[in-house]
Amino acid sequence: MNAKSSSRSAARLGAVQALFQHDMEKTAIPRLLKEFHDHRLGAEIEDDQYADAEIEFFDEIVVGVAERKDEIDALIAEKLASGWSLKRLDKTMLQILRSGSFELLSQQDVSTATVIDEYVDVAHAFFDEKDAGFVNGLLDSIAKQVRG
Repeated sequence: MNAKSSSRSAARLGAVQALFQHDMEKTAIPRLLKEFHDHRLGAEIEDDQYADAEIEFFDEIVVGVAERKDEIDALIAEKLASGWSLKRLDKTMLQILRSGSFELLSQQDVSTATVIDEYVDVAHAFFDEKDAGFVNGLLDSIAKQVRG
């Protein structure tokens, strides 16, 4: 994996973690960004070295998801199976879907396959194969709608 794609992968994972924290603790976005810039992205935490993340890309995802949350949530909600709602989704899963949906909507320079593959990889960091497959299917459905 080249350095640029590695730093983007790290940015995506960091964005999902930041958005999870924002959702759970209601941390203000500017404070959250600063905390991640200063202490998380590219840092060593408990002997784990985190890859250097592309900071601007991380910021774009976090700020973009926060600004377009209602639009993104509506997109996700309409793709969920009958009887399912956003509230039933695992909180980490929701942030993965929000981040992936945001990229599909706004990052036209990133291919659909790349966006989906990257968020399936993020899902693998937290979930099993079945849940990663769910991310794949849902983002693919959103991509068909928003990218044609």
